Amino acid sequence: MHRQAFTAALLTAGSAFAAPAPQASGAPAAEIACPIVFDGRVPVGTEPTFFDTYATNTIFNPDYVKGNDLKWSEILQFPAVESSRFDGEEHTPLEVTLSDKSIFMQQNGFRRAGLQFLRDSPDGAGTTGIKTLHFSVKQDPERPLNLTHEYLNVWHEAADYSSNQIQFQIGSLIGKSSADKNNFKILDRNGRSLYSVAMDQTNWQNFAITLNYERNQVQIYYSVGNEPLKSVAGPTSVNIAGGGQFQMGMLKKPTGTSDVVNSGYQSRNLNEGQIYGGLFLEDSAGGCVSL
Repeated sequence: MHRQAFTAALLTAGSAFAAPAPQASGAPAAEIACPIVFDGRVPVGTEPTFFDTYATNTIFNPDYVKGNDLKWSEILQFPAVESSRFDGEEHTPLEVTLSDKSIFMQQNGFRRAGLQFLRDSPDGAGTTGIKTLHFSVKQDPERPLNLTHEYLNVWHEAADYSSNQIQFQIGSLIGKSSADKNNFKILDRNGRSLYSVAMDQTNWQNFAITLNYERNQVQIYYSVGNEPLKSVAGPTSVNIAGGGQFQMGMLKKPTGTSDVVNSGYQSRNLNEGQIYGGLFLEDSAGGCVSL
């Protein structure tokens, strides 16, 4: 699915494991009340090499989207942090990292690593009816993000690669004021802001985005720590037509160029990370949303 045309959507918008995933710590997982469509939660005890091949990886696509010469076991980390709201004691947080080798295909301007649900497809179950994407994020003080850059963290890219119907970002967005660079921003495909909240350097931040493909509407839920999710925006009319796939991780854009795909400044000896937890897509038919 990834061809050179893939870059159109983007214009609009470490070291290997040493051990299996550690025993998770924290409160019991919050109840998931709705049918799960794609489950991106990682069981405790998962081996690092699990993510590297189709023979073992039953959660994410082992081929995309990552540095050309990297394996996922060289990219992903199991951080020693408490579990997120929907992970509990059975699933473990997962950290996506960036390094100097995080160059996908010939996109030399970007540094990127993005997870895709294994069974997600451009015209599949994630693009019909009413679906809610859940994810929690936490910051790693040892791998901080450089917020003078623009980051795509979570997004849904249209099947024709022309845009991202929905995008969760942080940092200084190219061509816009950097006054809110410390805020997570949820935008539509035209860059319109749907919700914004400051990055929390300490606690888990929990998000859920309901995509109503039947009505072209988006609703956003948010909470901190182990608190239940609450609706914070919408339902809002948003053009989410066009099929496509989800991606979760980091795409760091360069500075100092008008050709962000192919050139620009990226610092060397890069070592950045974004911790994820509670990652899944649920069926929200009938208004069902896990809070």
